[in-house]
Amino acid sequence: MTTEQVTRALFDEVMVPNYNPQQFVPVRGQGSRVWDQEDKEYIDFAGGIAVNALGHAHPALVAAIKEQADKLWHLSNTCTNEPALRLAKKLTDATFADKVFFCSSGGEANEAAFKLARKYSYDNFGPEKNEIIAFNQAFHGRTLFTVSVGGQQKYREGFEPVPGGIGHVPFNDLKALKAVISDKTCAVVMEPIQGEGGIIPADPEFVRGVRELCDQHNALLVFDEVQTGVGRTGQLYAYMDMGVTPDIMTTAKALGGGFPIGAMLTTDKCAPSLGFGTHGSTYGGNPLGCAVAEAVLDQINTPELLASVGDKRALFVAELEKINAKHGIFKEIRGAGLLIGAELTESWHGQAAKFLAAAREAGVMLLVAGPNVLRMTPSLIIPDEDIKQGMAKLEQAIAQVIEQAKAIEADSAA
Repeated sequence: MTTEQVTRALFDEVMVPNYNPQQFVPVRGQGSRVWDQEDKEYIDFAGGIAVNALGHAHPALVAAIKEQADKLWHLSNTCTNEPALRLAKKLTDATFADKVFFCSSGGEANEAAFKLARKYSYDNFGPEKNEIIAFNQAFHGRTLFTVSVGGQQKYREGFEPVPGGIGHVPFNDLKALKAVISDKTCAVVMEPIQGEGGIIPADPEFVRGVRELCDQHNALLVFDEVQTGVGRTGQLYAYMDMGVTPDIMTTAKALGGGFPIGAMLTTDKCAPSLGFGTHGSTYGGNPLGCAVAEAVLDQINTPELLASVGDKRALFVAELEKINAKHGIFKEIRGAGLLIGAELTESWHGQAAKFLAAAREAGVMLLVAGPNVLRMTPSLIIPDEDIKQGMAKLEQAIAQVIEQAKAIEADSAA
């Protein structure tokens, strides 16, 4: 099959329709820019949904994958390997954790975290202590267990019966959590910033209260840092800014900079419950993935890069505020670091996809976080000039959507 024959139409012919990708087909990227089959250029504010933390084709990652590709690609977990051990040591040195479990994705990392939480409680307190509490609008993955812990009914619909022993309460509502947590609770699971739920940050007082309630009830605190981790918020992990330490943390997305890898991190207290044979992942600890992730961590976990995330956020917010001053389109701009959510005003609720499509036509790649929020998760090293140019394109797209709505309204009134 030649390149000319590969078009977006082929997707509808050969792929399961669980995705609805945009109409253009990217073929190459460099830094924070992407080019499609027609050689049209886009500024990338999406970052592969918080994955491409160092942009596209970063030389350090390209070098790491080329070097490792000449050595070992895969061994299975009947053997360990040098890249996995080096990466695990760097992760434990940089975080609260003592032990690491590697896997292939954020969903797998969360699956491992939830299994560990139940197994730890089973081992230490007995089978009755098995309940998991999570939060409405949370997102933790697409496996049956992780969509059950996630607090969005739309992802569970049609897949019932789902695993039991899982409850949900409103996010940032400590009183609601206090009302349901008990000595049967084995874990409370939360995102420091709800991503798919609309870029909703956890209140610091709420996070501290959750930690205290977990301690009172011998429950583990699980932080899902799949989207917030690896520098996204301006800290290596978001918990580092919250004055609270989880018992289990998951990380993926940016960890591989585009190569599929995930990890669950935990303490010496909890780790023994995942003893020999209790859990596994065929590709977990893959030498190729771990070599790339090690290069990612080396690049990102520096004071200079982490500090620059805040500066780039400030520029994004300033540009969004300029757009808002002109068009009055945003109700709130929220998030942390380069995890940015711009909620549309009520009159535009439900229409975020229109702005995403218009932005694409203008040459900038965006995301949504639900139907009401425009989401930006760009490279952590996106050049300031790319931010300014991308924002100019976004402003054009927003103006176009508004003008189209006015024209439709005028036609209706005529």
